[in-house]
Amino acid sequence: MNRTFLPICLVLCIAWLYTSPQFQVKDDETIRVDSSIVVMNAAVTDAAGKAVSGLTQKQFHIFEDGVEQEIRSFESEEAPFAAIILLDTSGSMEERVSLGRSAALEFLAGMRTTDLSAVCSFDSKVTIVQDFSNARDIISEHLFDLRAGGTTVLNDAVYKAAEMLSKRPEKRRAIIILSDGADTSSGRSADKALKTALSVNATIYAVDMSAPDLSPQEKMKNRGALSEFAEKTGGKYISTPGGAAMRDAFRRIVEELGVQYTLSYAPANTKQDGKWRALELRISRPNLTIRTRRGYNAPKAH
Repeated sequence: MNRTFLPICLVLCIAWLYTSPQFQVKDDETIRVDSSIVVMNAAVTDAAGKAVSGLTQKQFHIFEDGVEQEIRSFESEEAPFAAIILLDTSGSMEERVSLGRSAALEFLAGMRTTDLSAVCSFDSKVTIVQDFSNARDIISEHLFDLRAGGTTVLNDAVYKAAEMLSKRPEKRRAIIILSDGADTSSGRSADKALKTALSVNATIYAVDMSAPDLSPQEKMKNRGALSEFAEKTGGKYISTPGGAAMRDAFRRIVEELGVQYTLSYAPANTKQDGKWRALELRISRPNLTIRTRRGYNAPKAH
């Protein structure tokens, strides 16, 4: 036998294994959710940016692709929520991991005892630092062990967070991203991560932790990735990661999550075509700002 034959065979076998389906991250992976009911969480604020309470179901109107839908359920005022903090610990965040840790602690400090939170770090992989808990001191302790290094799998982290939230009973769900927004090695696309977050009705709040010395082009690219996640899910993009402005931003996020309005409806369009359905929520009261998810992808028949 040719002595080079065995090494060549070994290389080919290894290559086959890593290109086999069970060893690949598939961008078409889906999280199974109940698609017969669409849930919308809405944050309503006044001109001063303060959360508005006291609105009734009759004041809300849901439109899917321009067609008004019948509201099946309506919940207002305070309700528990489940949130996942995604803390970027990649090499590009080396000098700002401590700042991200402070931001996470700021968010945890404002949560109520009825709210649950989990923490994941992400660099070259996604790691669950602490699963869902309302024990703030335990979560805080784990945060201090995080160190920076590796590449960045932001999209994979958002997908993982959505997967974790899909198993939660809370209707109000949030993902808090603390990152510079520079994805370098995810197996999933930003579009896939976004669609998955939308499918589990997760609101994304993205805090831009970019280095101050980045070029304008790099800053624009990073901001684009983070703001896309936030805006399309009805969340917020926060460009000021430090000081009093950060503390105020996190105070508002916690307040907003607690007093959101939760509505649901059964879509009149029952086609399982996998197409995008645009959503619009209107309120019959002037001078209010509504933030909610912009749409979802209908299930696709197999």
